[in-house]
Amino acid sequence: MHLTVSHTTAYLYDPPVKAGLQQLRLRPRTNEVQTINDWQLSVEGGTIEASFEDQHKNLVDLVSLDTEISALTVIANGSVNTRDAAGVTPPEYSFAPHWYYRRSTHLTQPGARLEKLAASINTDMDDISILHAISAAARGVVAYEAGQTGTSTTVEEVLSAGRGVCQDHAHVFLACARRLGFPSRYVSGYLMMDDRVDQEASHAWAEALVEGVGWVGFDVSNGICPDERYVRIATGCDYGEAAPFSGIAVPGGGEQSLIVSVQVQQ
Repeated sequence: MHLTVSHTTAYLYDPPVKAGLQQLRLRPRTNEVQTINDWQLSVEGGTIEASFEDQHKNLVDLVSLDTEISALTVIANGSVNTRDAAGVTPPEYSFAPHWYYRRSTHLTQPGARLEKLAASINTDMDDISILHAISAAARGVVAYEAGQTGTSTTVEEVLSAGRGVCQDHAHVFLACARRLGFPSRYVSGYLMMDDRVDQEASHAWAEALVEGVGWVGFDVSNGICPDERYVRIATGCDYGEAAPFSGIAVPGGGEQSLIVSVQVQQ
């Protein structure tokens, strides 16, 4: 499937910031399930100082903010050819070994609620069936509802609230899959919803490594495995390692608002 993506993000600062740095993970790369035809990244209010690969082989751009700016605008757009691989990507080489993806992070640290969820999974099945059961269980205990969680919300907080978005569903899946022994990783990217061009935001899902198969993806929020409507951007142990934006601005403590526009279409 041929997809075009346009992603605009604007940070508005009041008062203006004197200095700042942002790491951008907004460049997809060609792999076994997608081919990047063209991709551009432009920044207004800052300068791309360096570009590098992180430990997950994500393409990262380091941006310094201009002095005394009131807005930083980043525009990423391009076209991608995707294919449906039944949610599977090969266990490709990365700088991080597979055991690294069994680690708990602050956002995915299991507590009593996660332990209860993991204990409810029937493990007397093949690995793929176990992972589908984890996905269904995560969706069952966390209703999709925007505005209830943030980027710093932990798995235990999500399970306590019983509400969250795709990021939270991915974190619950990761925590449970790791608790049951599967190396698992967070994936950020885009999803073309069939009924719209304008998407609510970028998307997130999870992958678990199955021996002899590869990384198997699970979009818990939609109850499916990723297909040709998905564009992969970055992976990590949790949102923090795959976030499209992360950084600091000085001075902090002022008003900061965020405007995001995402379009994905054929």
